[in-house]
Amino acid sequence: MAVIVAVSCLATKDENYTASQPKNIILFIGDGMGVAQLTAAISVAGAPLHIEGMPVAGLTMTSSYDDYVTDSGASGTAIATGVKTRNGMIGMNQDSIVVHNITEIASRNGLATGILSTSSVTHATPAAFVAHVVSRNHQEDIALAFLNGTVDLFMGGGLRYFNSRRDGRNLVDSLKAMGYTVVTTPDELEVVTEGKVAGLFSESHLPTAGEGRPISLAAMTRKAIDILSSGENDKGFFMMVEASMIDWAGHDSDTEYNIQETLDLDEAVGEALAFAADDGNTLVIVTADHETGGMALTGGSLSERRVEVIWPTTGHTAVMVPVFAYGPGAEKFSGIMQNTELFERMVMGLGIK
Repeated sequence: MAVIVAVSCLATKDENYTASQPKNIILFIGDGMGVAQLTAAISVAGAPLHIEGMPVAGLTMTSSYDDYVTDSGASGTAIATGVKTRNGMIGMNQDSIVVHNITEIASRNGLATGILSTSSVTHATPAAFVAHVVSRNHQEDIALAFLNGTVDLFMGGGLRYFNSRRDGRNLVDSLKAMGYTVVTTPDELEVVTEGKVAGLFSESHLPTAGEGRPISLAAMTRKAIDILSSGENDKGFFMMVEASMIDWAGHDSDTEYNIQETLDLDEAVGEALAFAADDGNTLVIVTADHETGGMALTGGSLSERRVEVIWPTTGHTAVMVPVFAYGPGAEKFSGIMQNTELFERMVMGLGIK
């Protein structure tokens, strides 16, 4: 299959960091994004991706506690908590015992926190940074976890899990009572400059990048950085940003869809890198939870900006996935590591317990 996608990106290789350890961490997770997915995006882009300018690279192993091939619940939990668990579980170890995630730890240490996703904010990967449930399918229970207050800002889809619940509760009203500004459109978000924010821009998941989202991942990232880095958050912040649909395109064996979502992620990474280059105290990490589809590049042309792809499976695979880092502490993310080590190195980098 041949794909041609036009994009204009600017990479940066600035390594003039001003701190020995980061004050802020922005973690990007390209769900289902392996090395092949990135190679395909680079091949058709026509200009260097922002990710290409990140000076440190590594690889992570992704297997879960009980399966060589992980799901997003287990892999998200590993990254968020440093603990391997069974496929399908969120924020618990293999024995269903709660394990604390980096968002909770950062919040307890006075840092501001944020969660962004192109899926519902109650989906597996964002859930791993918020909730503790035995099944990723318990999305109404995951929505309840946002009332714990450990996430200061969250944006994505999933409004129905907050205001159209089987238990009759309206969690939107609960969030407002807790001091959150709840917005459902980009225009409403535009006027918000500080404080706790819940942006729920669709009933379920956001539309794909190709369909035109009401708000792009890059725009969410830019606004979230502005709010989380505002003067009232002087201790720093931790933010996780998920590009959910790279995974879905892999499940669909859809090359063009996959490339569009990977390029969409890269635009958001560009926003973070621009902030980090100016700020000097921010560590930006880009990784994946697992690879999806076994994407194989069997041909193509760099001059023609096209790739030929074979998809041997519609499921996840167990291959290692990439890690890229920029900013103070970036050097800790080189080499081959377990996905649980991402948590350990982030916590160590922030100097929190």
